[in-house]
Amino acid sequence: MTSSSSSELHALNTISVVAIVPAAGVGARMQANCPKQYLPIASKTILQTTIDRLLSHGQIQQVVCAVSDGDGYYADQACAQDDRVTRISGGAERADSVLNALTATIEHLGAEKASQTWVLVHDAARPCVTSKAIDDLLSFCQQQGHGAILAAPVRDTMKRSNDGTNVAKTEPRDGLWHALTPQCFPLLELHRALSDALAQGVAITDEASAIEWAGGRVGLVADSMTNLKITHPQDLALAELILSSQEQTS
Repeated sequence: MTSSSSSELHALNTISVVAIVPAAGVGARMQANCPKQYLPIASKTILQTTIDRLLSHGQIQQVVCAVSDGDGYYADQACAQDDRVTRISGGAERADSVLNALTATIEHLGAEKASQTWVLVHDAARPCVTSKAIDDLLSFCQQQGHGAILAAPVRDTMKRSNDGTNVAKTEPRDGLWHALTPQCFPLLELHRALSDALAQGVAITDEASAIEWAGGRVGLVADSMTNLKITHPQDLALAELILSSQEQTS
């Protein structure tokens, strides 16, 4: 193991992990009368449930939530009064919101502590993430000394379409994974990669894509598709069933 890897492993074992939640989107595909992160699920909103899940993990003591400046709902959430949650201004796109959160975290921590800090970036609309999945992700990063993402192997036959109506060809699914969240990387590495990629006009779809573009290593940690992202109206009912099942087995 290299000395730099040893340093990274030591950092993960001795510091708190900061979670970042980009929550500035509107979720138009949900066809709701409010941003999807504020839709009710069980007795809370999706966003509150997600943040509660993160804060219930022993290594996460701080959450940075990127919210639109014009958001009229966040102030009514319990997390808005929680000292462990910091609200910062979101950006036009997810990547902009994450970069804003990374920058604010570095400014808050200072250069020395930021160099020892890792971040977990998690979708606001994934309220079903489990502590075990986060454990597995952090353990992988500790053992391997580099960042990683939660992911699920593709199981279905994959079809490619050129017009959105007809099948052009079948794509082999071997080696394909669904990228999930959280995605875990050293704070400064992710900030540098994301900042440089956006400055050069690179299309960034998730944090891993920024690290990949910068030439960094991204590990895959297997998780279940029950860690779903609520995107369409039918996803809300499915997420409620998953949460109920998780509560019954916990």
